[in-house]
Amino acid sequence: MKVTVDKIISLSESDGVDELQKHLTLLSDDQLTTMLTNSAVKGKDTGVLIKAIFKGSPVSVSHGANRRLLVYKHCIPLCESGDLQTEVTSDIIGLLMLETHSLPGHALAALASLYVDAIKLGEMNSGRSLELFPTILTALAATEALAYGKGRLLFVKPKLEEIALWDPQCVIHLTTMFRDVPLSAEELQFLIEKILRMFLKLDLQEIPPLVYQLLLLSAKGCKKLVLEGIISYFKKQDQLQKEEQRNGDEDVEVQTIPQDQLRHVEGTVILHIVFAIRLDHELGREFLKNLKAAQSDPLCPFSIALLLSVARIQRYEEQVFEFLKGTITKNFKDDQIQHSSKFLQELLPQCNSISNMILDTVKNSVFGWDHVTQGLVQLGFILMDSFGPKAGAFGKVTEGASSTAKTPNQLACRLGGQVLLESFKMHEPIRGEILEQVLNRLVTKTASPVTHFIDLLSSIVMSAPMILLESSSKVIETFDQLSYLPLSTVEGLLKAVQPLLKASMSMKDALILVLRKAMFSSNLDGRKSAVAGFLLLLKNFRILGSLASSQASQAITSSQVQADVHSRYNTAANEAFCLEILSSLRRCLNQQADVRLMLYEGFHDVLRRNSQLASSIMQTLLSQLKRYFEPEQDLLPPLKLESCISAHGDQVFIQEPLAHLLCCTVHCLLWNQNIRSGGNVSNDEDDEDEEGGVQSELHTILESITKCMIKSELEDFELDKCAEFSTSSSVGVKNSIYAVLVMGLNEVLMEYNFITANYSKNHFEDVLELFKRYHKVSEILKERAGKGRPTSSKTSRSLLSLGFISTLLTALFRDSTQSREESLSVLRSSGDFLRYSVSVALQKIQQLEETGHTDGPEGQSPDKTFCHLCDITSVLMWRYTNVPSTVEDAGKKVKGQSVSLLCLEGLLRVFTTILQRFPTRMSNFLSSLDVSGEGEAEGEGSDLTEQTAFYIRQFQRALMNQLSGGEEGFNSKEAQLLVSILSILSRQHNPSSQQFVQMITWTVKICKETNFEDISLTKGLLSLLFNLHVLYKSPVSLLWEMCQDIHSQLGDIDQDVEVEKQSHFAIISMKTAASTTLLVLSQVGKVLDEVDWLIAKKKGQIGSDRTISGNTQQPLGQQDPIEKAVTIQLGTLLTALHELVQTALPTGPCTDTLMRELSRTYSILTTLTKYVSLVKLSGSHLTPQCYCFITYVQVCAKVLRESKAIPNLIFNIEQYEKFLILLSKKSKVKSLRFLPIHSQVSEENQAPKKKRRKQ
Repeated sequence: MKVTVDKIISLSESDGVDELQKHLTLLSDDQLTTMLTNSAVKGKDTGVLIKAIFKGSPVSVSHGANRRLLVYKHCIPLCESGDLQTEVTSDIIGLLMLETHSLPGHALAALASLYVDAIKLGEMNSGRSLELFPTILTALAATEALAYGKGRLLFVKPKLEEIALWDPQCVIHLTTMFRDVPLSAEELQFLIEKILRMFLKLDLQEIPPLVYQLLLLSAKGCKKLVLEGIISYFKKQDQLQKEEQRNGDEDVEVQTIPQDQLRHVEGTVILHIVFAIRLDHELGREFLKNLKAAQSDPLCPFSIALLLSVARIQRYEEQVFEFLKGTITKNFKDDQIQHSSKFLQELLPQCNSISNMILDTVKNSVFGWDHVTQGLVQLGFILMDSFGPKAGAFGKVTEGASSTAKTPNQLACRLGGQVLLESFKMHEPIRGEILEQVLNRLVTKTASPVTHFIDLLSSIVMSAPMILLESSSKVIETFDQLSYLPLSTVEGLLKAVQPLLKASMSMKDALILVLRKAMFSSNLDGRKSAVAGFLLLLKNFRILGSLASSQASQAITSSQVQADVHSRYNTAANEAFCLEILSSLRRCLNQQADVRLMLYEGFHDVLRRNSQLASSIMQTLLSQLKRYFEPEQDLLPPLKLESCISAHGDQVFIQEPLAHLLCCTVHCLLWNQNIRSGGNVSNDEDDEDEEGGVQSELHTILESITKCMIKSELEDFELDKCAEFSTSSSVGVKNSIYAVLVMGLNEVLMEYNFITANYSKNHFEDVLELFKRYHKVSEILKERAGKGRPTSSKTSRSLLSLGFISTLLTALFRDSTQSREESLSVLRSSGDFLRYSVSVALQKIQQLEETGHTDGPEGQSPDKTFCHLCDITSVLMWRYTNVPSTVEDAGKKVKGQSVSLLCLEGLLRVFTTILQRFPTRMSNFLSSLDVSGEGEAEGEGSDLTEQTAFYIRQFQRALMNQLSGGEEGFNSKEAQLLVSILSILSRQHNPSSQQFVQMITWTVKICKETNFEDISLTKGLLSLLFNLHVLYKSPVSLLWEMCQDIHSQLGDIDQDVEVEKQSHFAIISMKTAASTTLLVLSQVGKVLDEVDWLIAKKKGQIGSDRTISGNTQQPLGQQDPIEKAVTIQLGTLLTALHELVQTALPTGPCTDTLMRELSRTYSILTTLTKYVSLVKLSGSHLTPQCYCFITYVQVCAKVLRESKAIPNLIFNIEQYEKFLILLSKKSKVKSLRFLPIHSQVSEENQAPKKKRRKQ
C-alpha cells in the first residue's frame, strides 16, 4: 500500500499524468478510500495524496469527475469523525475548497444534498467540514442549469426549510457557516428565526458563542430581529427564574437553570452585543430605535443592563439616559393614572414596575457585571439630580421627603437613591466614587435642597459604616466647607455621619477643629452651624453614668459600628471633652439672638441624652437668666426686657430671646427633677447638693416671676391699647418685640405652673391669670392687624410643648377624677382658655404636617410625636362627639369659633398629617384612639378597614345630624370639615371592599336627598362623590344625570323652550348649579384625559405589534375591547355635553371651561372618525347645538373678553368635519349625512327646537 501511495505521489511530481491516470484507474473505490483514510489518520502526505488524485482525475471525463466526487464524499465525514489531527483536517478542507469550483453541477448538487442530510441526521457534530458548505453553495449558484432546478434559489431555499430539526450540537457551526453563504432577505430572516428558536434547546453555556456568531451574521441584515430574539430569550429565562424562586425552588439541584450560571451567561452576552455595537453603529441605532418603538413591550432587567452597558459608548450615552429617564417617569405616570381609575384598571393589565426591574438589574450586577455598574451609578445620580426636590419661593422646598414619595418625580428621585444605595452595598470598586459624588453635591448645591442626598448618605453610613471609615479623608475634606453651607445641610450632614465620629478619632478631631473656627466666623450661618455641630457631639458622646440611650428621641447609633465610646475613650477623657464643648458654647450666649435660640432649643435634648451634664447646663442657664431677672420683689416687671433689645441706628432688633431662655430653663429643670426624683441617675453627693441648690434657686426665681407677672399690667411693659405696633417705626418694632416676649413668657409660666401645681386650685388660678395677660396682648395685636396697619409678621409660634398640650387637653376634657374636679373647673370655666388650648394644638399639628417636627422637647422624635398625636386626637374626638357644637353654642354668643368646631378642624389636620407623615402607621393610629372614655381603643384588634369604617360612621352620623337639623341648626363650616374628614378616611378603604361600596351608596343618597343651598357644602359633597365613584366605575352616567339637572335648573339658551323638570340630585339647585357645572366640567376633563391616554396606549400597541408581526388586522366581527370602551365613554359623554351646550350658563368661567372641553372633545373625535355611531351622535346631538351655544355666549357677554375659546372650538369642529370628508371619499361611506356643515347649520338648528317644544 505504501508503495502505491508513494507511486501516486511520485507520478504526480514527475508530470506523468497519463501514468497517474492509469494507476488511479486500477484502484477500486474501496481501495482509494482506505488509502485516504490511512494517510489521513497517520497525518502523513495526506494533502499531497489528494492533490495527486485530483491531478489524475480530470473533470472533463466522467470517471475523473466521479473519482473527485468520491474523494469529497469520503473526506467530509472523515473530517467530522474527530479521528484526525486539527492540522490535517484544515489541510484537507483547504484543498477541497480550492477544487470545488471545478466540480460539475450534478456533483455539487450531490454534495449539497450530502450536507443537508448530514445536518438533518445530526452528523455534523464537530462542524469542521462545514467551512466547505458555503463554497459548494456558491459554486452551485454559478452553474447555469441543473436537474435539481434553475439556479440556487430553487435549490437552497427548499433545503433550508427541509432542515426542520437541526441537531442542537451543530447550531453554532451552521451559524458560522451561513455567514459565508449568499442569502436573500427572506432566506436570512427564515434562517435567523430558526436559530433563535433553537436557543431553548441549547445548553446555557452554548448561548454566548451562538450569540456572537448571530451578531456577525446580522451584518447581512435582520439586526432588529436578532436583538429582539436575544432580549426575548433572556426575558423569558428571568421570568422562569423568578417563578421558581417564588415557588420556593431555592435548591440548586431542583432549579431548571442555576441563577449564578444564568447571570454569568447574560453578562457575557451583553459584552458580545456591546462589542458588536462598537464595530457596527447601525446595530446600535437599530437597538435604540427598537426599544423606543416597543411601547407596549416594556423593558426587562436584561435589556436595562444592556442599555447601561451601551451607555459606556460615548455616542449613545446621552440618548440612553434620556430614554431611561423618560421611560421611568412615563411608567410612574401611567401607573398613577391607572391606579386612579377603575375604568382603566378593568381595561388594561397592571403596568410592570420599572423600578423593580432596575433594582433587579442592580442585584444581578453582583455576578461580575462590571460593565453595568458604572451605568447604574450614572443613572442613580441623573435621577436624583433631575427629579430631586426643587427650591420654591423664598427657599421653601416645593416637594416633600422621599420617604413619602407620591408624584412621579418624587418616585423617580427615590428610585435613584435606591439604585445608588444598593450599588454601594454590592460593588466595592464604585463606593469611593458614589461617596465622593454625594459629598460634592452637598457642598456645591447650596441654592437647591439636598435632603435627598443627605438621606442617601445617612442610609450609606447606616448600612456600611466600617467601609466608610476607609474613605474618611473625603468626609474630613467636606467638613472644611461646613461654615459656608446652609444650616439645614450642615445639620443633615452631621446627623448622617454621626455614627462614624464614634469610630474614628481623626474624624472627630477634624470636626472639632472646623467647628471651633466656625464659632468665630463672620458669617452668621457659620456660627449657627458650629452650635449645631457642638450640640450634636454633646448628645452622642455620653458620659458613663448617663441614662440609657433608649430614652433618646431617636436611635442614631448603628449596630454595625463595632466600637463603643467607653472602650475607645476613657470616661474622664469623654467628660473633659463634653465640658470643653460646653465652655465653647457658653461664648454663644453673647452672640446674636439666632445663635442663642439654637442653643436654647438644643440644651434640653442634650440633657436627655447626656444626663451627667445636668449640673453644668443648669448652672449655665441660671447665670444667663439672672442677667435679666429683677431680684427686687416690689419692682415690676420682674424681667429686664430693655436688655433683650438692641438698636443699630434706626433699626431695632431682638438680642436675647428671653421667652425661649425661660422655656429651655423650665423644660430642663422639670425633666431633671423627674429623673432625680425617680432615682434613675447615681451621682456624687457634692454634685447632688450643687444641683439641688441650682434647682431650688431656679424654682424660687420662677415662682417669683410668676407672681410678679400676674401683678404686672400692660403699662409696666409699655404695652397698652394706645401703643404703636407699626413695622415702619422703631417704636412700633420695639413694642412688637416686647409683645411677643411677654406672650411667650406667659405661655412658659403657664406650662411650668400647671405641671408643678399637682392639681392645686391656687396654682390653676395663677395659670388662668397668666393666660388672661397673654390673651390681652394677643387681642391688642389682633386688633391692630384688623385695622390694616402693617404689624410684625403673623402670630408667633406658641412656646407650649406638644407633650404639655396633650396633658392639658386630657385634663380639661377627659379627666373625671373627683378630687381634681374643683381645681380643673377653674380652667374649664374660661371659654377663651379652652379655645386657646385647642388652637395651640392645631398650630402644633400644622407645624408637624408642614415640617415633620414641632418646637420644644421631643418635637424631633417621630415616635414620641406620634404618641402625643394619638392622645390629642382621642381627646378631640371625644370632645367633638360628646359635646355637639349645637349644644355648646345654644344660648350664648361666643367670639370666634366654638371649641367643638376647633376640635373638628384639629381632627381634619391630624388625619391629613398622619397620612402624610406616618402613612404606614394609620392602623396603629386608629387602634390607639380611645373615644369611649373607658380606656380601651375602639378599633383595637380589628383590621384597618374595620377601624376606618367605625370612625367613618361617627362622622357620617355627625353630618346627618347637621343636615337633619334644618336651616337654623346648620353650620356650613362644620359640614364642610366633616365632608373633608370623610374624604380623607374613605381613601383608606380598598375600592373592592364592601365598606367602600357602602360609602359610595351613602354619598349618592346624601347628594340626591340634600337640598341645602350651600355652595361650599355642595362642592365638598360632589367632589367626594366623584373621587369615590371614579375608583368604583366610570362616572360618565353620573355626569349625564347631573348635566340634565343643571339644564333643568338654569333653563335653555332659547327662552322659548321650556325644559322638562328633572331632579336626579336634590343638591343641585338654582343657587348651586353654576359651581356644580365647573365641578362637572372638571370631571369631564378627567374622562377626556383617560380617553386620550387610552388612545395613545392603543396607538403604541398597534405600532409595536406592526413592527413585531407586521399584521395589525382585527379579526372580522370582533371589536377591540379598548376601542369599544372608548366609544361607549365618549358616546355617554356626548349626551351629557348635549345637555350643557343647551343650558343658559352664566357667562364667564362656566362658558369658557365648557368651550375648552368641547374643543378637546372634537380633537379626540377627529382621531375616531371611523366609528359611525360616534359620528352620528355628534352630528345629531352636539355640533348644531355648539354653534347655537357660541351665538348665545357672544350675545350674552356684554364685553367679549379676549378669549381663544371660541376660535379654538370652531377650528376643532371644522378640522373634524374635514377629516370626515376625507374619510367619506376614501371609504365611500356617506358619514357626512350625520353632520351638518356651515352651510347647513342655520337650517338644521331649527329641528331640535321644534321637537323640544312638542315635548
